[in-house]
Amino acid sequence: MSKRDYYEVLGVSKSATEREIKKAYKRLAMKYHPDRTKGDKDMEEKFKEVQEAHEILTDDQKRAAYDQYGHAGVDPNRGGGAGAGDFGDIFGDVFGDIFGGGGRGGRRSAARQGSDLRYNLEMSLEEAVRGKNVEIRVPTLVACEPCDGSGAKKGSKPTTCPTCHGNGQVQMRQGFFAVQQTCPTCSGRGKIISDPCRECNGQGRTEKTKTLSVKVPAGVDTGDRIRLSGEGEAGEAGAPPGDLYVQVHVKEHKIFSRDGNNLYCEVPLSFTRAALGGDIEVPTLDGKVKLKITPETQTGKMFRLRGKGVKSVRSGSVGDLMCRVVIETPVNLNSKQKELLNELEESMGKGDEARKYRPKEKGFFDGVKKFFDDLTS
Repeated sequence: MSKRDYYEVLGVSKSATEREIKKAYKRLAMKYHPDRTKGDKDMEEKFKEVQEAHEILTDDQKRAAYDQYGHAGVDPNRGGGAGAGDFGDIFGDVFGDIFGGGGRGGRRSAARQGSDLRYNLEMSLEEAVRGKNVEIRVPTLVACEPCDGSGAKKGSKPTTCPTCHGNGQVQMRQGFFAVQQTCPTCSGRGKIISDPCRECNGQGRTEKTKTLSVKVPAGVDTGDRIRLSGEGEAGEAGAPPGDLYVQVHVKEHKIFSRDGNNLYCEVPLSFTRAALGGDIEVPTLDGKVKLKITPETQTGKMFRLRGKGVKSVRSGSVGDLMCRVVIETPVNLNSKQKELLNELEESMGKGDEARKYRPKEKGFFDGVKKFFDDLTS
């Protein structure tokens, strides 16, 4: 996957808060999502890159490891960051034998835990706000039933490797130094399966598609993850399974947009209603409600409906619905309507007299006049 700087990928600073990181991820995830890019491979790679950066930077432990050691600190093939533990892993095998340290020489090899899995779950805004129980189908590796994950045919058991005596590693001495290597006989497992299970061919795991029920809590947003412990891939030779992470992506809504716990929408308004004021009906996720428009409302004015936003999945606090009014110019006027508008225009007078009815126009022309006065002074 990507080797670009994760902060650069999301376009945030290294001091960015979790909220800023999630906001940047949400914007980029919507931009590069495969549903919008229609099979564009470059955009698909960018989408994966953004997901990877978000996953690392919203996990406190992974972010700390990344900040200290870079990509090496979060490389799953390294088993963690390049800290003191990794230093011992790299050099302990050599120096442990020289100075009598433990290293890995006296430790039996452990079967590897199963890998974590990720499932991308798309939801509508309504589903994310209200929460939902969903069923998902996940292809994965599960413990083989006939051999109970051991890899040995039913009625038999794996035996200890005679080469490494169950350690999974052997020592190769080169003069003064002793270097440990993976046992070539058992490939590091420490066990030999002489009569393998026919179902899994001695692997102890088989492929299966699991159907799982996921309870999505109310208030989730794009970038949130739900962890299902033990629902990842089965581990090797009976080792514990990994976890399954359900990654939430909320689809765009035709009316509302979301920022944190607040919802936003644009409400068209006739200029007569904007001038005179009155009550109008506006949509919410719970149905229509009345909104009182104050007289002489200008386009772009924001009205707040408290408690009509989203309930936070973490704190339980409820956001607001922000309605931005947009004044509509009437179209398809008949001759009578045009005549009435002309009469209204004439009744307001001309020049400075007319501008008292149009404060933005007055401010604009006053600014223009001052601009040219400054040029000539």
